[in-house]
Amino acid sequence: MNKEEISFMSATEMADKIRNQELSSLEITETIIERIEKINPLINAYCTPTFDLAREMAKKADIAVKKGEKLGLLHGIPTSIKDETETKGIRTTYGCVVYENYIPKEDEPVVQRLKNAGIVILGKTNTPAFGYKGVTDNLLFGPTKNPWNLEKTSGGSSGGAAAAVAAGISPLAIGSDGGGSIRIPSSFCGVYGLKPQFGRIPQPDMRLAGYLGTFVHKGPLVRYVKDAALMLDVLAGPDDIDRYSLPKPNFSYLKKLEEKPQTLKIGYSFNMGFIQIIDEEVKQSVMNAIQKFENFDWIVEKSEKINLKSSHENLLGKINIRMPELVMWIIWTNGFAYSSKKLFKKWEDKLDPELIQNIKVGLNYSIDDIKSAELHREFIYSNICRHFKEYDILITPTLACPAFRLGISNAEEINGRQVGPGAWMHYTYPFNMSGHPAASIPCGWSSNGLPIGMQIVGNRFDELTVLQVSKAFEEIAPWQKKRPKFT
Repeated sequence: MNKEEISFMSATEMADKIRNQELSSLEITETIIERIEKINPLINAYCTPTFDLAREMAKKADIAVKKGEKLGLLHGIPTSIKDETETKGIRTTYGCVVYENYIPKEDEPVVQRLKNAGIVILGKTNTPAFGYKGVTDNLLFGPTKNPWNLEKTSGGSSGGAAAAVAAGISPLAIGSDGGGSIRIPSSFCGVYGLKPQFGRIPQPDMRLAGYLGTFVHKGPLVRYVKDAALMLDVLAGPDDIDRYSLPKPNFSYLKKLEEKPQTLKIGYSFNMGFIQIIDEEVKQSVMNAIQKFENFDWIVEKSEKINLKSSHENLLGKINIRMPELVMWIIWTNGFAYSSKKLFKKWEDKLDPELIQNIKVGLNYSIDDIKSAELHREFIYSNICRHFKEYDILITPTLACPAFRLGISNAEEINGRQVGPGAWMHYTYPFNMSGHPAASIPCGWSSNGLPIGMQIVGNRFDELTVLQVSKAFEEIAPWQKKRPKFT
C-alpha cells in the first residue's frame, strides 16, 4: 500500500487496520505528517501543527492495541481540530492576533470525546477571526487556499478543515457551523460535511455567546459518509455544560447507515421562495444529482412548501417576513457585536477591518430591530417545518456558485451578474436559524474543475435519514477517486 492510498483511506478502514495490526497508528501518522509538510505550505490549512504530540499519541495507541486493551471507536486515527475549538495545552487563537499565544487549560466537550475515542491530534486548522465569515483568512496566518485551485478560496469558516481533508492531510476533521461554516467549505473543497441537529453535539459555556450560540453547531468534515456517522457516534450526547444538548440516540449511526429507507419523499427547491440567482452549472449538477434518487424508487418532486419569504397570520395580525438574509444579518452581527464589544474597544487596531465594520453595524441596531428579527426567525423555522410535514428530506444546492477568487469575502458575480454580499450562501444559513440537520455532499464539477455541493436537509432530530440518503447517493455517485493534484 503506497503512501497516497494510506493518506486517502477512510477512517473506518484505518481503524480496522490499526485494530488488526495491519497498519500501526504511528505508520499512518508519519505518512500524513510527511504529506502535511509537503502540501500545507501550498494551501495553509494547518495553522498550529502538533506533530510531536501526534507521534506520542500514536505510539500510545499502538501500545494499547498490542496489550489488547479496550479501544475507542476512533482509536489511532489522525484528526485535525478547528482553531476556534479549545484544546487543553494546545494554542487556540480563534484566528485572531489578540489570542496569538492563548493556551486553554481545558478541552471543549467535543475534544474530550474525540480524545476518549482514541484520536491522534495532528494540529489546529485555520479559521477567520472567531469564524465570522464564509471564507478563511485572517491577520495572523493569512488565507487558506482551495486544494483544487490555489487561486480560489477554500470557503469558511472551517476552511482549513475542509482543505486539509480534501488534500489528504487530515482523515477526519472537526469544524463548526454558525451560518454554513461546515457546509460552505465542504462544497468548495469537495468533501462531505455534516451540520447535525442543534444540540446534538454539546457546546461549551453559552454565557459568552448568548443567543448567537443558538446558531452554532459542531460537526465533522470527512471524505466518506460512513466516517461522519462514526464521528457522530462518538460526539453525540448530552453534557450539563450545554443546556440545549440532546439525549444520545439509542442506536449507532454507523450501524444504521446501510439501512436505506424503503419509502422516502424528497422535495427539492432551487429558490426556497427568495433566492433569485444561481450559477447554471451548479443548478444543472444538482438537478442531475436529484434525479439519481429515483433509482431507489423514492418520490422526488419540486417542493412548493419551502417559502421563506411568505407571510403569516398570528395574534399580531398579518406579518410579512423580511428577507431571510436581513433576519440573519441583524441577529448575527448584533450577537457578535455584543459579545465582542469589549475586545473591539481595547484591540480595534489588531482586528480585521471587515470584522470591525460588522461589529459597528451590529451595535447600531435598535431593540425593535433585534426583537423583530428574532420573531421573524421563528416564522422562518415554522416555514421550514411546513416542508417537513409533507416531505422527509429537502434537497437544495449547498451554494449558488463554485469557489470564487482568493482575497475577497463574497462572490462578486454569478452568471455574469453582480450580486450582493450574501447571494452566494443563501442556501445554508436558514438551517442555522432553524437548527435542522443539514449536510453538503459533492455532486459534480464545474467546467474549470471546481467541486459543486448538494445540500441534504433532514427533519428535526433526524440526522440518521440525512446520513442514509447521503450514503445512498455516495454509492451511485462516488467522488473520492478524484483528488487534487499538487505540482
